[in-house]
Amino acid sequence: MKILHIIAGAKQGGAESCAVDTIRALAAAGIEQIVICRPHPAFLKLVDDCNLEHHFLSFLPMLKWVQKAKINAIIKREKPDLVHSWMNRAASFTPKQTQMPVLGWFGGYYDLKYYQSCDFYMGVTKDIVAHIAAATNQPDKAYVGHVFGTLEPMGEIKKADYGISEASKVVLLLSRMHWKKGVDLLIDAAAKMDDEVVFLLAGDGPEIDTYKAQAKALNLEHRVIFAGWCTDRLGLLGIADVCVLPSRYEPFGIVIAESWFANVPLVATKAAGAKHYVHDERDGLLVEIDDCDGLVIALVRALNDKPLRAKLVKGGQETYEKLFSRDSVIATLIESYNDMIKRYAKDKAASTDKPN
Repeated sequence: MKILHIIAGAKQGGAESCAVDTIRALAAAGIEQIVICRPHPAFLKLVDDCNLEHHFLSFLPMLKWVQKAKINAIIKREKPDLVHSWMNRAASFTPKQTQMPVLGWFGGYYDLKYYQSCDFYMGVTKDIVAHIAAATNQPDKAYVGHVFGTLEPMGEIKKADYGISEASKVVLLLSRMHWKKGVDLLIDAAAKMDDEVVFLLAGDGPEIDTYKAQAKALNLEHRVIFAGWCTDRLGLLGIADVCVLPSRYEPFGIVIAESWFANVPLVATKAAGAKHYVHDERDGLLVEIDDCDGLVIALVRALNDKPLRAKLVKGGQETYEKLFSRDSVIATLIESYNDMIKRYAKDKAASTDKPN
């Protein structure tokens, strides 16, 4: 099997990390792959580490037709069994093919207008797949492709690396600094909690200066620490007592599966992803969106109630093993690839056999 991946996303982000992690895992599974991407550091490291054939493009809208022609030439030359387009921009740059299927990947409730060249679709949750099925009226063409929460150790991170005392409890946020992620809500919650609880905010984004100003205005600079973008998510989870996802909008949130893998109790708001996968009081605690007091109560419980913490960790392990382990996710993905390739060939043969 030979898969050609097209990734046109940002320098960093959850979906981009998912693409990189998936391609690494496929390489480890022995799948032949080619990557067309932007020359961002994470992608440079990916193709170097995995020794992948690759091509760099800018994916600038003003050069769209020129770059689509380049992509088409690469596809024609390499003859992959399937083209995997990751997210909106990549899908919109992918030319319609006649010799192999094109898969469009959805990390959220994206507009189908970007996916005109796609023969099949894949969403990271069942609800996103239902969205695709309703929009295309072709439910059989939409596949569930969960993302995995398995993380590889990259080194050792200590609380002292961020100026946090060993006696302090750590609430960890792994997120873009954006209004949709509820970062402001978490900072407001921090102001209502005990001084021994430190909030470690790992991520970058357009609103980070706003949140730094908010923390300063609330005199929380010593307890709300902005760590910036960090690739060692497992290392950060290793010093966390609770992982929190206070999003207003979140189609899934890979950190959910990652916290389960790392055996860290999870607190999340009832955005779409958590609402469909987190079982309240069993593998996480769920809070209403924008409910600051409810968030405080849930965090206090997850930090201090030892029997509850043990229950959430055990439940998280079970859900992780069932749906989000690397082995199970990659096995399902390869099975889905094979199914798409076979179905496309069958449909093509059937259309060729039709009388004129």
